[in-house]
Amino acid sequence: MARPALKSLAARPVEGKEEIIRLCSGGRLKDALHHRFREVIWSDPNLFSHLFKACRALPLVRQLHAVAATSGAASDRFTANHVLLAYADLGDFPSAHVLFERIPKRNVMSWNILIGGYIKNGDLGTARKLFDEMPDRNVATWNAMVAGLANSELNVEGLEFFLAMRREGMQPDEFGLGSVLRCCAGLRDIMSGRQVHAYVVRSGLDRDMIVGCSLAHMYMRCGFLGGGEAVLRALPSLNSVSCNTMIAGRTQNGDTEGALEYFCMMRGAGVEANAATFVSAISSCSDLAALAQGQQVHAQAIKAGFDHVVPVMTSLVHMYSRCGCLADSERACCGYSGSDLVLSSAIISAYGFHGHGQKAVELFKQMINGGIEPNEVTFLTLLYACSHSGLKDEGMDCFELMTKAYGLQPSVKHYTCIVDLLGRSGCLNEAETLILSMPVCPDEVIWKTLLSACKTHKNFDMAERVATRVIELDPYDSASYVLLSNIRATSNRWEDVSKVRKTMREQNVKKEPGVSWVEFKGQVYQFCTGDKSHARQREIDQCLDEIMAKIRQCGYAPDMSMVFHDMEDEEKETSLVHHSEKLAIAFALLNLPEGVPIRVMKNLRVCDDCHVAIKLMSKYNGSHSGGRRYNSNVQPTMKSASPISGEYSP
Repeated sequence: MARPALKSLAARPVEGKEEIIRLCSGGRLKDALHHRFREVIWSDPNLFSHLFKACRALPLVRQLHAVAATSGAASDRFTANHVLLAYADLGDFPSAHVLFERIPKRNVMSWNILIGGYIKNGDLGTARKLFDEMPDRNVATWNAMVAGLANSELNVEGLEFFLAMRREGMQPDEFGLGSVLRCCAGLRDIMSGRQVHAYVVRSGLDRDMIVGCSLAHMYMRCGFLGGGEAVLRALPSLNSVSCNTMIAGRTQNGDTEGALEYFCMMRGAGVEANAATFVSAISSCSDLAALAQGQQVHAQAIKAGFDHVVPVMTSLVHMYSRCGCLADSERACCGYSGSDLVLSSAIISAYGFHGHGQKAVELFKQMINGGIEPNEVTFLTLLYACSHSGLKDEGMDCFELMTKAYGLQPSVKHYTCIVDLLGRSGCLNEAETLILSMPVCPDEVIWKTLLSACKTHKNFDMAERVATRVIELDPYDSASYVLLSNIRATSNRWEDVSKVRKTMREQNVKKEPGVSWVEFKGQVYQFCTGDKSHARQREIDQCLDEIMAKIRQCGYAPDMSMVFHDMEDEEKETSLVHHSEKLAIAFALLNLPEGVPIRVMKNLRVCDDCHVAIKLMSKYNGSHSGGRRYNSNVQPTMKSASPISGEYSP
C-alpha cells in the first residue's frame, strides 16, 4: 500500500513545479508562493532561481534568501548567483557584497552580476575597481563596461575599453559593437566609426539588424546621412528600429521633409510604428511648422494608442506650440502637465514660446505644490519664459530658488537666459558683469546674446567690445559679423560696415539668407528675401503693393533703419517690402480661404519693420476679412535660446 502512495507523491511535485515556473514567468510571484510552495520547493531547490527572477521587492528577496539558506539551496552557486542578481537589481549592495564574498567558487557570472549592478546604479568607479580585480573576464564583462560608459556619455573611455578588449583577443558581439558605435556617434568620430564598420564587415555582422541600425545611427549623427541610409538599405528587412533610425537621422540632419516622407512610406509598407517613431515624425512636423501634417500624425498616434505616452505627448506640446496653437499644446497634455516633470517643463516652454511668462510661473508653482521636484531643464524653460515676457524680478527669483533652495548648479545655458533677461530689461552693465564673474566658462552664445541686447538698446561702445570677444571665440559664425555690421550701419558708419564685410569675405564667412515658409495643402512653400523667382511672382508683388498701401492708411511707415546698406530711401523701401515673411504672407493671402490663420515660419529673427507691418496687416484683415490673423514663429539668429513665437494681433 505504501509504494503507490510514494509514486503519487513523486508525480505531484513535478506538476507543481511547472505551475510555479509558469506563474513566475507571468510576474505572478504571490500566486506562485501560494501554489503548494512548501511542498514543491524542498523537492526541487532549483525553483529558487525562478522565484528570485520574479521578485521585485527587497523585503521579499530577504525572506526568500532566508528560506534558500535554510533549505541549503543558497550554498549552490547557481542559486546564489540569482540571489546576488536580485540584490544588485534592487540596489542593496551591502547585502550583495556579503553574499558575493560567501559564494563558493565564484565564477565569471558572479563577477558580471555585481559589476552590472553597479553600472546600472551609475557607480562606474566601483564597477571599474571590480573589473580590475576580476581574475577572468568574458565578452559579457567587456560589453557591460563599454555599455555603461556609453550610457554615461563617457565616450572616450568607452572607445579605450573597446580597444583594450580587442588587444586581449576578445571578439565583440553585436551588443558590444552597438555600444562602441554609440560612443563614436556621441563623439562625432567618423574615423573611429569607419574602423569599427570595417571590423563589422570582416566579422560578417554587417547584415545583423542591431549592428546595422547602430552603424546607420553613427553615420547620421556624424552628419553622413547618405552613408547611414546605405547601411540601412543593405539590411535584409525593414523593421520599426531601422525605420526609426532613418526618420530620426533625417530629422537630425535637417531633412525634415524626407523624414515625413519616410514615415509615410513606412506606414504604407506595413511596418508598425512605435512611440519613438511618432516622436521623430512629430519633431519633423514641428521643425517645418507643418500643422496639417502634425495633426495627421497625432491622429495616427491616437489610433495606435501612443497619445498618452509621455515622450509623444511632449513632442505634441512642442509641435503645436511651434505652429502657434497654444490651446492645442495645452490639450495635448491631457491634464498631466502639473503631475509630470517632463510634461510640465514642455508646457512651461510653450508658454514662454508664446510670451505667457506669468502662466509659466503659475504652472511652475502648481508643479512645486504638487510635490514634483524641478530639475535643471525645468528651470531653463522657466528662465526662458521669464526673459521673453519681461519678468525680470520673477526670473531673478527663480534663478535664486534654483541655486539656493534646490542646490542645482547653473550651466552656461541658464546664465545665458539671465543675460537675455537683463539685456531685454536694459541692464547691460549688470549682464556683462555677470558674464565676467560666473563660475562657468562663457561661450560665444552668451556673448552673442549680450551683443544683440547692445544693438536693441543702441549701446555701441559695449557692442564693439563684446563683438570682438564673440569673433575671437567663433570667427566663422556669420551672426556675429552681421550683428556688428548692423550696429555700425545704425549709426551710419558705412566705412566701418565695409570693413566688416571685407573681413567676412576674407574669412569666407557667408551670411545665412532669410527664409520663410508656409504650408498649403500639405506642401511647404519657401520664400527667400529679395527672391523673385516664384512662378506667381507678379501676383505676389501686386498683392504686396495692395497690402502695403492699406497698412499705410493704418499708420505704417517703413523703418529705414532696418536696411543695413548705403542706398537711396526708395531702394530701401523696396528691399523692406520683399523680406521673406512678407512674401510668404502675400502668397498665403492669394491661396488660403478667408478665416484660415496664416502661419509663417522663419529661420532668422523677424526684423522690427516686419514686426510692425504684420501687426497692422492683422489689424486691417481682422476688421475687413472675417477676422484673419497671422501666426509667425520666429527663430532667433542667436542660438542662445529656443525659438520665439508670437501671434501678431491688434
